[in-house]
Amino acid sequence: MKRKNIIVAISISIILIIIAMIVIGKIIKSNNEEYEVQEVKEYNYFVLKQNNQYGVIDKKGNTVVLPKFTEVIIPNPEKAVFICYEGEDTKVLNDKNEEILTKYQNVQAIRLKNVLSDLLYEKGVLKYEKDGKYGVITLDGKELMKPTCEEVDTLPFKEGELLIKKDNKYGVINSRGKTIVGIQYDEIKVDEYYTLEKRYKYAGYIVSNKTEEGYRYGYLNHKGKEILKLEYNDISRITEIQDNENSYLICAKNGQYGVTKNENQVLNNEYQSIHYDANNQILVIEKSKKYGVVNLEAKEILPMEYGQIDVTGNYLYAKKDNEVIVYNKDGAKTNISANISILNTNNENYKIRIDNENESKYGVIDKDGKVLIEEKYNYIEYLNDNYFIVSNENGKLGILNDKGNEIVEINKDSIQRIENTELIQAALPENKVTQIYDRTMKMICEMQNATINVEDDYIKVFNDGELKYFSKQGKELKNTEVYANNQLFVAMKDNRYGFVDKNGNLVVDYQYEKAYEFNSYGFATVKKDGKWGAINEKGQEVVEPVYEIRNQREPFFIGNYYRVTYGFGEFYYTDAK
Repeated sequence: MKRKNIIVAISISIILIIIAMIVIGKIIKSNNEEYEVQEVKEYNYFVLKQNNQYGVIDKKGNTVVLPKFTEVIIPNPEKAVFICYEGEDTKVLNDKNEEILTKYQNVQAIRLKNVLSDLLYEKGVLKYEKDGKYGVITLDGKELMKPTCEEVDTLPFKEGELLIKKDNKYGVINSRGKTIVGIQYDEIKVDEYYTLEKRYKYAGYIVSNKTEEGYRYGYLNHKGKEILKLEYNDISRITEIQDNENSYLICAKNGQYGVTKNENQVLNNEYQSIHYDANNQILVIEKSKKYGVVNLEAKEILPMEYGQIDVTGNYLYAKKDNEVIVYNKDGAKTNISANISILNTNNENYKIRIDNENESKYGVIDKDGKVLIEEKYNYIEYLNDNYFIVSNENGKLGILNDKGNEIVEINKDSIQRIENTELIQAALPENKVTQIYDRTMKMICEMQNATINVEDDYIKVFNDGELKYFSKQGKELKNTEVYANNQLFVAMKDNRYGFVDKNGNLVVDYQYEKAYEFNSYGFATVKKDGKWGAINEKGQEVVEPVYEIRNQREPFFIGNYYRVTYGFGEFYYTDAK
C-alpha cells in the first residue's frame, strides 16, 4: 500500500510538472508575440540643415554627422541610428560617423500614418531592400522578416504594426516580427476603436477580398482571430462601446443590416438601416420605412411602427400618423411636449431644456424638472460645478450660475475650457484681450494679444512684453518654481531683460529687449536690436544675436542652431541667417 501511494504521488508530480511547463511555454510564447509601443524618454539627436545639405547634431549642439546629405531621417531620436540619403541611395551612420547595418541594402525608416505623435516614424524597426523585395530589421540590426515582400508600410492608426504585401495580398506583423494577420487579403483596414489608455491597441481589422460579385468583408479581432467570415457587403464597428474584448459590429449582407457581438448574432440581417445612440446605448432600426428601438441585447424598447424616431438627450421623439409622442429611453411614455427638447449634461443634477416652438430658446432645469434658468438664451452649455456658458440674441457669451445670476458678463466673443486644465479662457476681440478664470469663475489673468501654451504641469500666458505662469488649477507661479532645475532665470528692469540666479543676484545684465527661460538642453533665447541669439547656463553668449527669425514668437536654440518647423510637424536645426 505504501509503495502504491508513492507511485501515485510521483505520477501526480509528473502531471503537475507537465502542466507547469505547458503554462510557462504559453506565457513565454505570449510575451514573445506581445509588443508595446516604444516610448522616447530623451531626445539626444536632431537633424541639421546647412546650405541645403543635411547632417546631425546632438543635444549639446555638437555636430555628429556633417551636413553633406540630401536628406537625413532620425527614426528614434534617443538612439544613434541615422538614415542618410545620397540621392535615392541610403547609408546608415551612428554618432561616431561610422556606417552601420552594412549587411542590409537601401535601409529606410517607415513613416507613421494617422498616429498622434511628434515623431513621424516607427521607432523600433526599419525596412531594407534586396532584389526588389523588402525585409524588416530592428534598429540594432536584428532581422525580423526576410526580404520576401513587395511592400512594407505602417498600418494607419496602429503604431507598432506593419502592413506587408506579398503576391498582391496583404497581411500584418507587429514590431517583433510576429504575424497578426496572415497574408491573404486584398485590403486590410483598422476599425478605429480607441481608448485613452491604450489608444488603438485593441482595434480590430476589417478585411476584404474581391470576388466576381464585388468586395466581400470579414472581421478579425485585435489578436488577428477571425470573428466574421468574408461574406458581408459592409462592416463597421460601434466604436463608442468601450469594451476591449468584445466588438459590436454593424454588418450588411445582401443590402440588409444586422448586428453581431463578436461572432454572435444580436440582430438578424433584415434591416434597411441601423443607428447606434451612444448616450442611451440603444439601436434605432428601420425596416420597410418603419422605425423602432431596441437595446444591445435586442430587447424591444419601441415597436417598429413609427414613421420617424429622433433621439434627443434621454428622450425618444417618435412620429406616428402626424403625431409626435415622447418616450424616455426605456420606452415609457412621458408628458413632455413634442416641441420641447431636453438634453443631459455631465452633471446629473442639471438638464438643458430647449423650447423649439419659441425660436429654440434654451434654459436649464434640475433633475426634477424645476426651472433654474429661464428659456431666453440662444444657446446654453454646461461648464462645470454649477456654471453654464450662455449666448444672448447678439451672439455674445457669458457665464451664469444655476440661479441664473450673471457671473461673467455676457459680452465675450468666445469662452472655452483650456485643454487639460481647470481653467476657462474668454476673449474680447474688440481690444484683443484674453481673460482667464479659475473654476470658481474668479478672473486670474487679463492680457492683450496673449498666447497661451499648455505644458505638462503649468500654463504659460505671454505677449511681446509680459509673461505669466499658472498651475493648471489657476495658482500664479514664479519662474523659479516652474523652472526649478535651472540655474539662471529671466528678470526684467526698465523694459530690458537679464538673468538672475536663484537668490535674485544679477548674472547677465539687463541688455536684451526680449529673453526666454532656459530650455531643457541648457540654452536660453535672447533678442537684441531686433535679432535673436542664445546664451548658455553660465550666462555666456554662445550665439551672438544675429539671426532674423520670422514666424516664430519664441525661437528655440540648441547650441549655435535654431529650430525650424515645416510640413506636418517635421523640424530641423539650422544657422541660416
